[in-house]
Parts: sequence; structure tokens; C-alpha cells
Amino acid sequence: MNNEYKECVDSLYDKTDHLFCRDNKRIPLREKNGSKQFWGRGNGWVFAGLPLVIDNLPLDCDSRTYYIQLFVEMAKAVLNSQCKDRDWRTSLLDPDSYSMPENSCSAFMCFGIAWRLRNGYLPKRTYGLALEKGWQSLIRAVHADGKLGYIQPVGAAPKAAGFDATDVYGVGAFLLAGSEIYKLAP
Repeated sequence: MNNEYKECVDSLYDKTDHLFCRDNKRIPLREKNGSKQFWGRGNGWVFAGLPLVIDNLPLDCDSRTYYIQLFVEMAKAVLNSQCKDRDWRTSLLDPDSYSMPENSCSAFMCFGIAWRLRNGYLPKRTYGLALEKGWQSLIRAVHADGKLGYIQPVGAAPKAAGFDATDVYGVGAFLLAGSEIYKLAP
């Protein structure tokens, strides 16, 4: 597992921006504002997946530090890419090109932040506020009938999704985030 994971990190992780490209073909692509293309949901999958890897490694496992360090690096980029509207967007470094939230991404980011706050890997003062803002943004996207909107459809390139766009992986990420936030409650 470590070899395969590290191979993926070595080929897709940008060591300057601390985010992942979707695939090797996307590395040279740029967004409208000239920034590198870092897809929100894809980075959300990594950010939410790292807790599952860390939780399943023995405490004395040598590679545990590698995954925690990767998380801490990513957490700063995740925090910096949160929009003023409290959400995360389809493109993490060009939110203005995608004027709506991308809630599978936002939910994955909230889960990752909540898990790490609960486990003591992040400062509560800074990341607690980001989590609160992100969760409030997600709640605003829940329809009266319980449907969660602003979830980007499956695709090979980033694109915006409206209030009525939904899919099971976004709802699952929302429930995952909510369950972790619940664990933080006193």
C-alpha cells in the first residue's frame, strides 16, 4: 500500500501548492486566472481518505508519520482555498471561474478537518472556524425535502453544478462530515 500510495503522491502531488492534480494530463493545464488546475472533489477524496489510512495503521508504524505530514501540508492548502462564502469550489485555486459551491468537495474537506481536530492534528482556533463556516455552507444547500444540492456530476473535467444537482457520493460525504462533527460535540 505504501509503495502504491507514494507513487501516486510522487506523480500527482504538487509540492508547492500542496494539492493533487486529477491525473498526469492535467498537470500542465491552467485555469482562467492562470493558476494550476486542482479539482476540488478529487482533493477532497484524498483529504477525507487520509484519516481512514491513518486510523488503520498501527501507532508504531513507520509510515504513519508520512501520512500525517501529508495531511498537515494539505490542510494549509485546504484552509487557504476556502471561499469567502464559506464553501469550497470546483477549482480550488480559481473559485471565481466556478461561482457556486461544490458540496462533495466541501463535505470531504469538512470531514477531514473535523477528524483532524478531534485527533489533535490541527489547531482548533484556526481550523475550528473553517469547519464551522464550511458546515454552515453545506447546511444552506439542503433542500426542504432533504436533498443536498451543488454536487458536481461525474465527469472528466471540473464544471459547476447548480442548487438542484445532486449525487450519492456528495450525500455520503455530507453524512460522513456530519458524523465526524457530531463526535466533536461536547
